[in-house]
Amino acid sequence: MNTTLKHWKEAATLILAAGRGRGFTPRAPLTGESGFMPNAYVFPGGVVDASDFSSEWLDIFRSFTNSPTFGLRSVKQHLETRPPIFATDRLKLGSPIPGEVALRICALRETFEESGEKNVKKHKGLCSELTKWRALVNQNPSNFIRMCRELQVLPNIWALHEWGNWLTPASRYGTTRFDTAFFICCLQEIPHTLQDDKEIERFQWSTPSEILQSYQAQKLWIAPPQFYELSRLCRFPLLNDLHNFASQRATAGCEQWMPVVVSNDEHLISLLPGDKLYPVDSPRDSEAAKNTVPPSKDHQDASPLHRIVISDRYTLRVQITITPKYNHVLPVAHSAVSHDSKSQL
Repeated sequence: MNTTLKHWKEAATLILAAGRGRGFTPRAPLTGESGFMPNAYVFPGGVVDASDFSSEWLDIFRSFTNSPTFGLRSVKQHLETRPPIFATDRLKLGSPIPGEVALRICALRETFEESGEKNVKKHKGLCSELTKWRALVNQNPSNFIRMCRELQVLPNIWALHEWGNWLTPASRYGTTRFDTAFFICCLQEIPHTLQDDKEIERFQWSTPSEILQSYQAQKLWIAPPQFYELSRLCRFPLLNDLHNFASQRATAGCEQWMPVVVSNDEHLISLLPGDKLYPVDSPRDSEAAKNTVPPSKDHQDASPLHRIVISDRYTLRVQITITPKYNHVLPVAHSAVSHDSKSQL
C-alpha cells in the first residue's frame, strides 16, 4: 500500500456481473454503517490493506511468480500515462507484489468480507469452511492469506478486468477520499451471497437500467461514479457481450479520473478529463481544484464536453462529446435509460 499519498487512501472495487438467462445483472449492496457514503448503493470493495501487498502472497502464487504480473496479461498503455495506482513501483515501497495483483486481491477480499461471494478456484472442502473464514477475514484482513494457504485456493485475479480509476473529488462525501481501481468480473451464474449485516444492510442483483430507474424514482441513491459506470453497462444487454468487451479492452489500460466539481446558478457540474473546462494541470494533489471558474451556460458550441450535470440528489445527466480513451465505451444518454420489456436480462 502507498503510505506516501497525502489526500487519498488506495482502494479497489468490483463490478460483479452475473448471468440471468442470457443477460446479466450487476450486484449493488446498500451501505449502512459505512463511514463513506452511508445509505448508498455501491459496488463491493474497500480500502487496500497492508496484507494485500504482503510477501506471503509469493508462496500462495508460487506457480505464477516467474511472470512479472503473476500471469496477468500485459497492459499496452505507456507507463508514463498509467494511473499512479497502477504505475507506482511497489518494490520501492517495500512490497514484491505488483499493484495490479494486490488491488485485485483487495477487491476480492472485500467482496468476500461484505457478501461471502467466492471467486476462488474450486477445491474440495471449500464450502464447509467459508462461514468460519469469512468471520476471521472480517476480524483481520491478513486472515485472507491464511484462508488461501490452508484451503489451498487462489484468489481468481485473472477473472478481474481493469475497468477504470476514480478519485474522490475535493470536499465531497466528507473528508475521506479514495483513489479507487475499478475492476469488472463476469460470472455465468449468480453466486450464493450473504450480507455482513455491519457495513452492508442489504444487497440486490439488478440490471443496470433497473438500478438507474430506481435511482431516478428516488427509491435508492447512487453516487455519480456509479451512475456513470452503470450508464456504460447499459451498452451491453448480454453477459457475453460485456465479458468479451471488458476482457479485450482491459489490455489497453485506463485513465485516471478525478472529478472537479463546480457550480453555476442552477446546477453542480462534475467536470471530467477531456472537458473544455477541466484544469490543464492535474488537480490530483491540489485543493484549489474546487475553485475552478464556473462554466458558461452556453453549451451550443462544438467544444469538448465530458461532465456530469447534477440538478439535484436524484437527477444527473452525462454530457459527453469526446471520444473515450483506451477503447472504452460511452455511457448511454440519461434519456435513453428505460426498461425494455423485450430485454433478455
